[in-house]
Amino acid sequence: MYDQELVSELLNQILEAARRIRRRFGPVRTPDDFLSSDEGVDRLDAIAMMLIVLGELTKNLDKATSGTLLARYPEVDWKGAKGVRDVLSHHYMDLNADVIFDICRTFVPPLITTVERMRRELAADPTV
Repeated sequence: MYDQELVSELLNQILEAARRIRRRFGPVRTPDDFLSSDEGVDRLDAIAMMLIVLGELTKNLDKATSGTLLARYPEVDWKGAKGVRDVLSHHYMDLNADVIFDICRTFVPPLITTVERMRRELAADPTV
């Protein structure tokens, strides 16, 4: 068994970071939108920071649950989330707008949906 309060807090933080990414990504239509202006580059930087946060929180959640919780939700590429964190943290100046765009478009929406479901299921049955 794991610390339910800690798990709940980590899920809340993951959801907050993912929602920030979704909000910041809203006006972006192409990867070039990240690179065509200072505002776009700032948006790219802000999203990249939240992806680092997501990866770190995901690592913490996996550790807090001894690897059991994330395995129950295979619809999210949890390993990828942790890996993106590592790449961005160690190669930050090599941000690839195409990759970040694809992550925001394809990874973040199902992540939000899944974490919302995880929170509901945890609230309904703390033994999940």
